[in-house]
Amino acid sequence: MPELKRLHADHAPAVLAFEVANRAYFATSIPDRGDDFFDRFAERYEASLAEQDDGVCAFYVLVAEDGSVLGRFNLYDVEDGTARLGYRVAEQVAGRGVATAAVRELCRTAPATHGLRTLRAATSHDNAASRKVLTKAGFVPVGPAAPADLGGTSGTWYQRDLQP
Repeated sequence: MPELKRLHADHAPAVLAFEVANRAYFATSIPDRGDDFFDRFAERYEASLAEQDDGVCAFYVLVAEDGSVLGRFNLYDVEDGTARLGYRVAEQVAGRGVATAAVRELCRTAPATHGLRTLRAATSHDNAASRKVLTKAGFVPVGPAAPADLGGTSGTWYQRDLQP
């Protein structure tokens, strides 16, 4: 059974393998991270861990029994009880409820773990799978997302109020 775990330094090789293996798949629904992301992965990973240590963000990985990463679930801009949610799952588990289950788990634990009362997430109009995940996890549309919010494409902001 996959387990949602807080990101730590030991996850780096598995996270990189996940990103490399799924790069083409991700690019079908979200903007590609570009070669620079992979060329500077170690530096960016360390910066993410530092942001997490500072409490600005909280990063999670969905880890399979064999230690491989099946998904990433990130809370960005944690401030005043609110954070932005971002996530991506491996092609091999897409469409199986894995993302929905992990987002629901974050919604259950985020109030106690991070003091959050509200989560927001933006998804493009073309990303039906992400819209489905958010809706199933209890998020509701709250307004338009500008292209700057979504790497150049327009979409919708969703929000979920969390219970303590």
